Amino acid sequence: MPPPVFRFAPSPNGYLHLGHAYSALLNFDLARQAGGRFLLRIEDIDATRCRPEFEAAIYEDLGWLGISWETPVRRQSEHFAAYREAVEKLSDRGLIYPAFESRAEIARLIAEQESDADADDSWPRDPDGAPLYPGVAKSLPAEARRQLIAQGPPYALRLDLTAASAQAASLTSNLTWTEHGAGPGGETGIVTARPEAWGDVILARKETPTSYHLSVVIDDALQGITDVVRGQDLFWSTSVHRLLQSLLGIPQPAYRHHRLVLDDAGQKLSKSTRSTALRELRAAGATPADIRRLVGLP
Repeated sequence: MPPPVFRFAPSPNGYLHLGHAYSALLNFDLARQAGGRFLLRIEDIDATRCRPEFEAAIYEDLGWLGISWETPVRRQSEHFAAYREAVEKLSDRGLIYPAFESRAEIARLIAEQESDADADDSWPRDPDGAPLYPGVAKSLPAEARRQLIAQGPPYALRLDLTAASAQAASLTSNLTWTEHGAGPGGETGIVTARPEAWGDVILARKETPTSYHLSVVIDDALQGITDVVRGQDLFWSTSVHRLLQSLLGIPQPAYRHHRLVLDDAGQKLSKSTRSTALRELRAAGATPADIRRLVGLP
């Protein structure tokens, strides 16, 4: 049998912190223990936030930790054609529709729905706590969609979850994944996917032919990833990924979701909250062994 393939896939939109170090080291350790391969992937589809200096820092930080990886490194921004092809396949099957509302307009629509509902009947949220898309654009006639697109406004391409789930059901009787770690509620073993919890997710935008959900399943398949090891915050995203894998006819890896590294307040470390970066710890005198100790690895 071919060796297992693991990967670490950061976005160069900030400096790596201890949470990244834990995930990267865990993947690297598991690959070595299994006699497998370890790949590094740069998820840089967000052109407004990803910067060359952050990408350079990723290589520097990982090298300092003692992590080595195969080359060349896959950079998502160099593979938009592969994602665009997948979007076109799904669109040809009637599974994608354009939605033209801004975030503010969506928030207004949801507020109106909630104001008309009972006090205890709030608008449904996805596993991350964001409100589900109201689905207004799904009912637009095809000609109205064409006219709106011709006018040039920004739009998102959303997955029609109802139609997608119906097609997936015709392909497999039970959409599941094998979990070797644990979800936030201790879920492990054979887990049933619940893509309906996410509603009509965005798969691409007018200016960017992909999203995280789409590009991650395409990349994992093209790179032959056999084991996806990532944080518990992405556990339920696997439901969307399993749906897309089924629809696109691509193999599913095994999954292992690991604990998150938390700050003193019990919150997940984040670039957006400027959690202490590895480069700062290194400048303060920390060693790679210190980082392993801080994240709970031998």
